[in-house]
Amino acid sequence: MTKRIALLAAIISLVGISCEMTGYEKTKTGLRYKIFHGSDNKNKGTLRPGSIVKFNYLMTINDSVLASSYETVPGYDMVDSNPRPHDFSEILTKLSIGDSAVTYQFFDTLAKLNPGQMPPFLKKGSKIKMTIKIIDTIANGMAGVQEDAMKEESVITAREIKGIERYIAVKKLNAQKLNTVYVVVENKGNGPAVDSGKYVGIKYTGYTPEGKFFDSNVDSTKQEQKHPMETFYFFAKQGGAINGMLEGVTAFNKGGKGKLIIPSTYAYGRQGGGNVIKPYQTLIFDIEVVDVKDSVQQMQPMPPMPQ
Repeated sequence: MTKRIALLAAIISLVGISCEMTGYEKTKTGLRYKIFHGSDNKNKGTLRPGSIVKFNYLMTINDSVLASSYETVPGYDMVDSNPRPHDFSEILTKLSIGDSAVTYQFFDTLAKLNPGQMPPFLKKGSKIKMTIKIIDTIANGMAGVQEDAMKEESVITAREIKGIERYIAVKKLNAQKLNTVYVVVENKGNGPAVDSGKYVGIKYTGYTPEGKFFDSNVDSTKQEQKHPMETFYFFAKQGGAINGMLEGVTAFNKGGKGKLIIPSTYAYGRQGGGNVIKPYQTLIFDIEVVDVKDSVQQMQPMPPMPQ
């Protein structure tokens, strides 16, 4: 009876996949794909081996987003006459600028091609869906890619700075810009000044402009990953914390309190971190400077900042 139920479930699963794949073609490695030709690609020709293509992409598994260029810069890839097996690169020569495509990669095939190297989020029977849209081709090889990516990042950075200034205006914050970071000094503090190289201990709570908390060493309910409530130490303007914090803390003395509003360029940048800190995510920290030390003899072991 149990075997019959299992067989029935397998048949239902195969039927479901078959229906979902209706209208899809298949490469030699079993990659399923469907191409949608753009209306603006007349006389542009197909992508040719050796050219570098710029594209937007969205990669999902079971409706969960694995990666997306819509939160960062577009993707870049070289069109190859010997493409990566069971990968969207297999169909690039079938596409033109302005075209879109949807591909499906399957766990069993990927596992055979990459034995012992499968990431833990991929389970047997799962499939990865990838949607791509060809934006353009890039001239001048990798130098051209770097130049184009820098232009894309500059647009993102300019948009982020406008968002920060809008946040400051809406919240009516008395913020000053200190090189790489916006600082709100609520209490300057009466103790020793935090100068470059000083060993500084702070209490902090970090969150996004949308109000999503990702870390704190004063409130465990605001931690994305649990850790002890220990004072966080680092060297002002030198190391041990993200760049925006290294700079921003120098606006205070011991006993000072305030906010640091840190652009992503001086935080976690295009990589992001954890579930809350997305690529190009502005970070806000409520901080209190509880310790300022001068000499090596005064220093305590420096715990790493939770990631």
